[in-house]
Amino acid sequence: MTTDDIILHIFCLVDDHMPEIPRHPQAKLPPSELVTIGILFALKSGFFRAFCRWLERDYGDWFGDGTLPERTRLQRLLKTHKEWCNLLMADPTFFSVIDSYPIELIFPIRQGRSPQQVGKKGRDKGRWSVGIKFCWLLNDFCRFVAWDWATMNVNDKHFNSLVKPFMEKPLFWPTMAFETKTVFQKI
Repeated sequence: MTTDDIILHIFCLVDDHMPEIPRHPQAKLPPSELVTIGILFALKSGFFRAFCRWLERDYGDWFGDGTLPERTRLQRLLKTHKEWCNLLMADPTFFSVIDSYPIELIFPIRQGRSPQQVGKKGRDKGRWSVGIKFCWLLNDFCRFVAWDWATMNVNDKHFNSLVKPFMEKPLFWPTMAFETKTVFQKI
């Protein structure tokens, strides 16, 4: 699959699953194209300046009227409309599963050296690590229903608020760390 095919596939999926959001009269990009650019940046990763150069050089004529917004304007648009990505989440099904996954960011000996450090120190699989926990709620088609993250030092019960909006609908199979009497009393 080429990059062109991947971008077209992502755009088609986004355009089919996003509800009709009115386009601002002065906007250069429709909402589905803006979400596609945001997904491309998340997949490509790296620095936003390099991503914009790549997008403008190789695919600038694909989006909008052939001209992308200026780099800082595009970045502000992505930040302002980040909740549009939540419109792409799947619906819960009868068998939905919640679990968390630890992501180690740095070695514990390097903790506290940077003022921009995101992760905290916590135990993972019997050893200390510094990082975050990524928690997801998947339906039986392995599609994301909801997700959240927290620092490594929090308990999995911190993510029970992720499940509360869906408690009346499907049957959940949480790991033992998520179970509490107040949240999972119906199981």
